[in-house]
Amino acid sequence: MKHHIKFENLENELVDLQEVLKNSLQNEVLAIKKIDKSCEKFKNVADDFSDLDSAEYVIFSKFMGKEYHNLETFIFVDSTGKSVCNLSGREIELYNMIKDCDNLIESQDY
Repeated sequence: MKHHIKFENLENELVDLQEVLKNSLQNEVLAIKKIDKSCEKFKNVADDFSDLDSAEYVIFSKFMGKEYHNLETFIFVDSTGKSVCNLSGREIELYNMIKDCDNLIESQDY
């Protein structure tokens, strides 16, 4: 059985990321996005949640419908993949504050 991975360099880029998160990202159960720290929305949220200052990425469910986002948990990780904090959709909305990860290379076989 051939094993497909989504990102060629995930393990090199996010060396401290938990195995369960790596596997979930590689199998597209979860999605990862880069946080846009320059946007005003992020700055306002970071004032309320100081742990977000060291976060670089957010990991979330790819399949959660918009109507259930308030029930979702967002996992924020730093530049090496180390968990910084978890926030629920009740505490934070990701819209207009995330972007694609330009450092993760999608596998050509994918």
